Amino acid sequence: MYYYISGTVAHMTQNTAVIDAGGVGYRISTSQNTLSSLTPGKEARLYTHLNVREDAMELYGFAAEEELNCFKMLISISGVGPKAALSILSATTPAGFALSVLTGDEKVLTAAQGIGKKLAQRIILELSDKLAKAQGSSSAPVAVPGSTVLPAAGTDVLGEALSALMVLEYSKAEALEVLRRIDCTDKSVEDIVRLALRQLIR
Repeated sequence: MYYYISGTVAHMTQNTAVIDAGGVGYRISTSQNTLSSLTPGKEARLYTHLNVREDAMELYGFAAEEELNCFKMLISISGVGPKAALSILSATTPAGFALSVLTGDEKVLTAAQGIGKKLAQRIILELSDKLAKAQGSSSAPVAVPGSTVLPAAGTDVLGEALSALMVLEYSKAEALEVLRRIDCTDKSVEDIVRLALRQLIR
């Protein structure tokens, strides 16, 4: 229903922000990462998701589209509700979340309040299966359009960055195109993913 809401940050609490847009105050539940980027009295744009239940309609919003994408992915998993999704996105960044799925690092997820080991394992399993189907053979080499032949170490790093971007639901073509434009020399996988996300959300 709403793609984003732009306006003045009128009020903030621990888990919500109120955005005054055209004289209407929209109460938006969000993550600590998004809240930390907001300032009362300043303009803001939050990308939103309207969650409709039988007894309520709740609006969720995020400062970056990739964080919204993570939220939608998480609530699509059985047993993960909006509250749990916000907890995870308050404990890690979208890049950190993608890498935790890619590497099977459940500790990143269990660091979030209310997220136990079994739920963290289910999230990683379901999203890893989804990634494997989208990616095809995980052993396939990474061919970045327009690039020269990459050294083995560089290929491994780019392959992991590619997979992380696909966890965040970017297509393989989109991810490869943006990786082609990034200088990946001496950068970690997470650094490369962050740089790629900055370009992808422009």
